Amino acid sequence: MSPLSSPARRTLLRATAAASAGLALPATVAAPAFARSGRPHARWGVQSGAVTGSSGLVWTRSDRPARMLVETSATDSFRRVRRWRGPLLGPGSDFTGTTALRGLPPGERIHYRVTLADPDDPRRTGEPVYGTFRTAETRRRRGVRFLWSGDIAGQGWGINPDIGGMRAYEEMRRLDPDFFLCSGDSIYADGVIEPRVTLPDGRVWRNVTTEEKAKVAESLAEFRGNFRYNLLDANVRRFNARVPTVAQWDDHEVRNNWYPGQILDDPRYREKDVDVLARRALRAFGEYTPTGSPTGPGRGGRMHRVVRRGPLLDVFVLDMRSYRNANSPGRQADDTQGILGAEQLAWLKRELARSRAVWKVLAADMPLGLVVPDGATDIEAIAQGDPGAPLGRELQIADLLRFIKHRGITGTLWLTADVHYTSAQHYAPERAAFQDFAPFWEFVSGPLAAGGFPANALDATFGPRRVFVRAPERANVSPMESPQYFGEVDIDGDSGELTVRLRAEGGVVLFRQVLSPGRVGQ
Repeated sequence: MSPLSSPARRTLLRATAAASAGLALPATVAAPAFARSGRPHARWGVQSGAVTGSSGLVWTRSDRPARMLVETSATDSFRRVRRWRGPLLGPGSDFTGTTALRGLPPGERIHYRVTLADPDDPRRTGEPVYGTFRTAETRRRRGVRFLWSGDIAGQGWGINPDIGGMRAYEEMRRLDPDFFLCSGDSIYADGVIEPRVTLPDGRVWRNVTTEEKAKVAESLAEFRGNFRYNLLDANVRRFNARVPTVAQWDDHEVRNNWYPGQILDDPRYREKDVDVLARRALRAFGEYTPTGSPTGPGRGGRMHRVVRRGPLLDVFVLDMRSYRNANSPGRQADDTQGILGAEQLAWLKRELARSRAVWKVLAADMPLGLVVPDGATDIEAIAQGDPGAPLGRELQIADLLRFIKHRGITGTLWLTADVHYTSAQHYAPERAAFQDFAPFWEFVSGPLAAGGFPANALDATFGPRRVFVRAPERANVSPMESPQYFGEVDIDGDSGELTVRLRAEGGVVLFRQVLSPGRVGQ
């Protein structure tokens, strides 16, 4: 049974035709229609998220005011269903909404269909849109398998119908993972999408374009439009209908390299206060991702949280953006705020110590030992290029790594995206300036639908060794010139072994690493 209704397919055909003709999409596609006649349609598909062993969230967006209705079933025949009355979708949430499904069986595939009803005439309904997800296991016998990546519609590379759109999403869907971890930069709110881009070899990249992607996002409507843009891609919608997402943010959900309190010196922006932009971006993020809060993923809009996937896996979703100090050269000898903030660091230590999962994935939106610059002198991530003792934001990471070692916390590894290439780093104290930690791995993947970039330099403070890397030799290589990347984590239910595969678009496994359970570090 198709996860998309025919209205959604017609929307994509309109988008493809517009792009092929070099035209922007009309406003009627980008914004809801307030027609009194007709039936409401979920043209943007469905999504699921916040999936546990007994619950989950289902998301959709209407093209007009509508009541969201959800039916679930153990089979795709829907012969026996449970019915869930969802929210009224209106302009306050940009016609988006989620319905919480509770009392679900653990470790089972849940089939659902979403129907939108006219709030004034419940008999007038749109065509159902179908989706499915698997609830988390409460026992370890089946194992856990998930994918991760990030960096979507960046550097001017949007939806190109000539190459089939964002093709990596279809490859990921066919792998049928339990969930997808989106490691940040799920949109590029500061990235303009032009109709045509000429490549170095003379070929032309053609983009689907919309009004909201013609300038940097400043208003709430423009941030919302950036999230809608990705949903124009049929690959994305099919993937969303099949695979639940765990979403976190990084910088491009707001603008490049932002930090709290920043005042912009950028002529593209009329609104110079980044805190204002971030509030609007967070609201749009919460509206367009099924995370459980209208303003963001957690209570009070808090991004950091633990996603528990049964006895084998806890995912610690970090927020390296909202609590950080200002970007600087990073050479401070004392830095209690760091990149996580004191409160989030205390939360992370507490939750790591409480976790009884075999594996504890630290989902970071930025890498640890890779030097990520911000301009000529400042540092955007953690490492600042000084190979000696920890300084600046490294002090906070040193504190965390020391805590993990001394508390005997086993099975930790780090996953991230951000740098637009794929790599594997092993960190070991015998190679490090700071040595009070247990060895661990960090795996990098992405971009999923953006430009590729050369590999970043390593900082020796925590002793990283680059075991594998695949990166282009020049900056901003288009998806027509270089494959897109995503990673796979596969935990065996019997042995508890965790296998990481770094994958490239085209079905290629570039690198494979097997980790054994029960060790402090690896």
